[in-house]
Amino acid sequence: MRFVPLLSALLAALALPAAAKAPDPAVEAAFIAEAGAKYGLSEAEIREWLGKASYRQGIVDLMSRPAERVKPWREYRPIFLTEARIAGGRRFLAEHRAELQRVEDATGVPKQYIVAILGVETSYGRITGSHRVLDALYTLGFHYPSLGDPEREARRAAFFRDELAQSLLLAREEGIDIPSRTGSYAGAMGWGQFMPSSYRAYAKDGDGDGRRDLFNSLPDVFASVANYFVAHGWEPGAPVVARALVAADAGFAPPDLEPRYSLAELGNLGIRPLEALGEDRPATVVNLEGEQGQETWLGFRNFYVITRYNRSPMYALAVHQLAEAIAAGEAAPAATAGAMPAGVPAGGR
Repeated sequence: MRFVPLLSALLAALALPAAAKAPDPAVEAAFIAEAGAKYGLSEAEIREWLGKASYRQGIVDLMSRPAERVKPWREYRPIFLTEARIAGGRRFLAEHRAELQRVEDATGVPKQYIVAILGVETSYGRITGSHRVLDALYTLGFHYPSLGDPEREARRAAFFRDELAQSLLLAREEGIDIPSRTGSYAGAMGWGQFMPSSYRAYAKDGDGDGRRDLFNSLPDVFASVANYFVAHGWEPGAPVVARALVAADAGFAPPDLEPRYSLAELGNLGIRPLEALGEDRPATVVNLEGEQGQETWLGFRNFYVITRYNRSPMYALAVHQLAEAIAAGEAAPAATAGAMPAGVPAGGR
């Protein structure tokens, strides 16, 4: 009998947090009004959708983690440029070469870049996330953690609420059972880790079955990743990045990744491509901490396009170098298929 008070106290303690996880009524009302005005959703269907979602403390905890030290390029690169990931990409490309080639021919996006995105995002579909997408969007939309920057937190919460509304539209338009789907703790889903808004805007029906299925149809996945690149301005046949030579007295760091500087302008600043490109084209400058010290790269339009998938320049460079390593193995003997390419390499949710 002495355990009864303890049990009652425990149950009460567990009940309190659950009662506190309902959305702020004012925020919920504003969300319903905005989703209705923006997307033509009725209050009844929005409330029904919210009723299918659950608050997940684990998602808040993941979003609340203290910001990790930003890894320099010398530590970031080995995470993605592993022998296993390169070998896996080569096998994946070989297995799906015909369909990937069809997409490349139709869009101008090289097949190795499509494969590299999938390799970086989900290890070629092996790790697509274990969090319920609907719960992630609901939790972050209505319970985004307080991390000391109220303006940013309000902006991020509004973003996730909009994604929550678009997940309802996505379920309606594509017949996807969103409540049963899992993905990242931020709500990205499928082989290519598309958010609902990106799924709706950029996903393509690659297999011609009338649906856009980024969970089970690889032709749809390939076509959608390529379309994402095309929609953001991919230039077929153009370079992605080039290693740069920097004069001793040069020190230029652009404010963003937009390729808005001509090679002539950069040359006047003491920054030139290591190898002649044969033409002038807009570029940006990316300075990274490599194994041998600072590396300076010229990022062109296609590099910028990759950063639309993920805003990190290191992400874009990792995708590029993984794509190059995968492509380099197409003619390699099987015994060396997992080896890293020799020499200095040239350029993803």
